[in-house]
Amino acid sequence: MAILGTLLKNGIRIRESLEQEYTSAFDLQKAELRKLMILAKGTEFGRTYGFRKVLNSFRSQDVKKFYTAYSKSVPVHDYNAMYSRWWHKTREGQRRVSWPGKVRYFALSSGTSEASSKYIPVTKDMIRAIRKTSIRQILSLGRYDLPDSLFESGILMLGGSTHLNYNGRYFEGDLSGITASQIPFWFQHFYKPGQKIAATREWDQKLDDIVLNASKWNIGIIVGVPAWIQILLEKIIAHYGVDNIHDIWPNLQIYVHGGVSFEPYRKGFATLLGKRIDYIETYLASEGFIAFQARPNTNSMKLVLNNGIFYEFVPFTDDNFDSDGSLISNPETVMIDQVEEGKEYAILLSTCSGAWRYLIGDTVKFTDKEQCELIITGRTKHFLSLCGEHLSVDNMNKAVRLVADELNINVKEFTVAGIPHGTLFAHHWYIGTDNEADPDTFRNMLDEKLKELNDDYRVERSAALKDVYLDMLPSSTFYQYMKLQGKEGGQNKFPRVMKKDKYEAWKAFLAQEGKSA
Repeated sequence: MAILGTLLKNGIRIRESLEQEYTSAFDLQKAELRKLMILAKGTEFGRTYGFRKVLNSFRSQDVKKFYTAYSKSVPVHDYNAMYSRWWHKTREGQRRVSWPGKVRYFALSSGTSEASSKYIPVTKDMIRAIRKTSIRQILSLGRYDLPDSLFESGILMLGGSTHLNYNGRYFEGDLSGITASQIPFWFQHFYKPGQKIAATREWDQKLDDIVLNASKWNIGIIVGVPAWIQILLEKIIAHYGVDNIHDIWPNLQIYVHGGVSFEPYRKGFATLLGKRIDYIETYLASEGFIAFQARPNTNSMKLVLNNGIFYEFVPFTDDNFDSDGSLISNPETVMIDQVEEGKEYAILLSTCSGAWRYLIGDTVKFTDKEQCELIITGRTKHFLSLCGEHLSVDNMNKAVRLVADELNINVKEFTVAGIPHGTLFAHHWYIGTDNEADPDTFRNMLDEKLKELNDDYRVERSAALKDVYLDMLPSSTFYQYMKLQGKEGGQNKFPRVMKKDKYEAWKAFLAQEGKSA
């Protein structure tokens, strides 16, 4: 790690980073799509949709002809369409379905948009691409003002089990477990909790083992989903009877997070620390490593344009999505050079794992087009618009954080559902906190904050959105529910919006627990 520290301090860069810095985003993405299509032209998918013919259009003097040909030839896919037509064959062991070769790994998604887990193919090329982007992110730490002691420290990665399920044809598990099982040999010396603990499938046992070994480790960087990292740090502090985590890990300097907005957790996280640390966000989905925070003093992440993924952007409007957040059959799409700052988009991916024009389900906003930097604003199906209030997850995160700050409480989890109110509508919020607070006060303040943040919400609160209900629950209630759903730990997140069957299951759970539903 001392060698790595020297490299970082001297600003060492790798070819891909320099290539992205000195090449236009459009040219990088054009080259990436061409590369993907050349590799996949002989697959069943490539033959079905005429990849060879589309590839001829890349030579045209018309710089956009290739994209017109591609978008006309290949339909847009959501998970159900991609799986039912193509990926189920890959799971059955067929080769060259939508990507060359045989797929030996499938990532089980957290299932935040569907009732059951999704099976996302993870090819050798994708594992290689994720590893490359991870190295690019590590080298970007050279831009931060970090103490030399950090580079002698270990990296704790809290993820799914590396002991993957194998059914005779392929391995399946959490993406974090798949990637941790493939870490390069040079990194293993710094990697914690180590292969033995990382392979543990029982989540509570894994946390207990990490707690028992925590005092033996010198940790400088922690990586993981905020809710589970916070639970782990609380356990370590309680076990050793110390004031904060820096009493155990004095060199802890960086927390790398992703998968969910960190804003609702920031206040509670700060109470666990003895000094300031740097928070670095990543956008690592089951479908690929999309972006990472590449410089300090920003909340935005830099899109990775030249490492196995071609992006398209769909304006997140009523013209392209129905009232349930489902994409229409022929939506408006644009490439990276046509996006506008401050406008909300859904993302389509074409990847080296055999996803093609695939709706990943996240919504983003570009904060700096020139730098290709963006923030995640929510999910296409994780918003509330029962009557035109268009309440995004970004609105929800900000409002909850503002109220929690003013009341000086720590909100660890929350979710909201749209419900009938006579012939009209209402919202029902569930707030997870272990602090004392008056639900009516929280409800009224939250309602006012949302009115300030969202004009459509303010209008509908005097029209069709007749009421707001709010229950305050212990944070453990949320984690108990996730455990019962088989979604404890790893990359699993509690859904911010509950709809249909998921909301009914949540209400039934609360009723069984004797809590208000």
